[in-house]
Amino acid sequence: MTRIGLLSDTHSFLDEKIFQYFAECDEVWHAGDFGSLEVLQKLQTFKPLRGVYGNIDGHEIRIEMPLDLRFECDGVPVFMTHIGGYPGRYEPRVRKILQEQPPVNGLFISGHSHILKVIPDKTLGFLHINPGACGNEGWHKVKTLVRFTLDKGKISDLQIIEIGNRGIRSGKEKMG
Repeated sequence: MTRIGLLSDTHSFLDEKIFQYFAECDEVWHAGDFGSLEVLQKLQTFKPLRGVYGNIDGHEIRIEMPLDLRFECDGVPVFMTHIGGYPGRYEPRVRKILQEQPPVNGLFISGHSHILKVIPDKTLGFLHINPGACGNEGWHKVKTLVRFTLDKGKISDLQIIEIGNRGIRSGKEKMG
């Protein structure tokens, strides 16, 4: 059994509440737009980290994280990328990948939209999760996270977590 804490779109801001909500998680997954190497490193220090780079991430993060990540965790196949879309509206590059090699009975994870969505793709046979955004940049109003359990090929105990309203960064603010 593996407990997962999933987040995305931190945009250089890491709310301290994340560490509280993910304290009992075995791994943290980040669906891109870390925003800074400092965010990535702080997450790596906290728990084992899997992730992908996003469109705002610079060279330092792209060296550490791939564009796409495909793996299996506790019997569940996973495909993760930052800009992916969602069932019925996949980004064209991702649509081709998902049609050719869907993570059947598994997970497709993406970020980018800042909109939390959990939608089964009944046609391709997997669950799509976008955890929304938990940073202070973007148009979302509420910062969100997702937690779930993977166990012997099953996904369970999925929880959507709101960690507060998006703050407005002054440019002088340090990472939380």
